[in-house]
Amino acid sequence: MLEHLDQRLFLFLNSQNSPFWDKVMVTLSGIAIWIPLYIAIIVWLVVIYKKRFWLILLFIAVAVLLADQGSVQLFKNVFHRLRPCHEPELEGLVRIVGGKCGGLYGFVSSHAANSFNVALLSLMLIRKRWYTFGILAWAAAIGYSRIYLGVHYPGDVICGALYGTLTGWGVYRLYNLADRALHKA
Repeated sequence: MLEHLDQRLFLFLNSQNSPFWDKVMVTLSGIAIWIPLYIAIIVWLVVIYKKRFWLILLFIAVAVLLADQGSVQLFKNVFHRLRPCHEPELEGLVRIVGGKCGGLYGFVSSHAANSFNVALLSLMLIRKRWYTFGILAWAAAIGYSRIYLGVHYPGDVICGALYGTLTGWGVYRLYNLADRALHKA
């Protein structure tokens, strides 16, 4: 029942397209386009945290590793849920933008896990209302782009976003514990 609903929602969202949005979604889903954003976040964190930045950088590395590898090792390699573009039942119904489908399995979306991990961890460290809104909108747009491009079901994106959010929150909590312990010593 839930899987059928996920497929129907996917087919509806995937069919809402235009040549303009094809280009936008391919760009949103790319990695290189976001390097300036990542650099800006890191520079901002250096300015805010100064000497404590190196500890934050260590926890950022842990968060990235957990979100990225966890989405594959804990989910994709365990659940083996086919991406919609690999699903025989949906053959001929999925619109794949750019001709790239990705690996065989799609649950959970690594793009969603990674972007929501970056969003949650950075918004907890930066704590500006406008930034929180902007970074969450950015992460949601990346998640939606994966459905639009035909490579993930909405459920893959939602669960990836939840996993990334929990990872970012958990790593932030660990950072706080480590920071307190270092300042007590």
